[in-house]
Amino acid sequence: MISCNSKKEESGAAVIDKEQIKKEIQAKEDAFAEVYNTGVLKDIGYYADDAISFFPNRPPLIGKDAIKAFFTSSIASKSDIISFNTKDVFVSSDGNLVVETGYYKVVDSTNTAINTGNYMSLFEKRDGKYVCIRDMSSSDMPVQ
Repeated sequence: MISCNSKKEESGAAVIDKEQIKKEIQAKEDAFAEVYNTGVLKDIGYYADDAISFFPNRPPLIGKDAIKAFFTSSIASKSDIISFNTKDVFVSSDGNLVVETGYYKVVDSTNTAINTGNYMSLFEKRDGKYVCIRDMSSSDMPVQ
């Protein structure tokens, strides 16, 4: 008899701890938000140098420098605060690639949401750490 769940672990195969990876990715999101919320984007360790970021209504941002320039110009107010919530991670069998889906929220100084939405990011493990190599987001706020 063959069952959908009958696949046995191959000997020597790495055991992937999805919950631990989800915590690592959330920590990266929290660190990115902390840097963004300072209003001074000196170092965005979140992105790989060759990352590409897709935002609505604009061409792709190619490279960490282009992404950093976009974020620097888009910070409307130093009092705006962004936060990210990792909803799920999909991990490759070797643990080197992770697709994350999540939710973001930007609030103003009165804690009123000025932008909310969803995002998807692709991480690759390089030198033992995950870095974002592709991401895209979509606001769920009404178009004005």
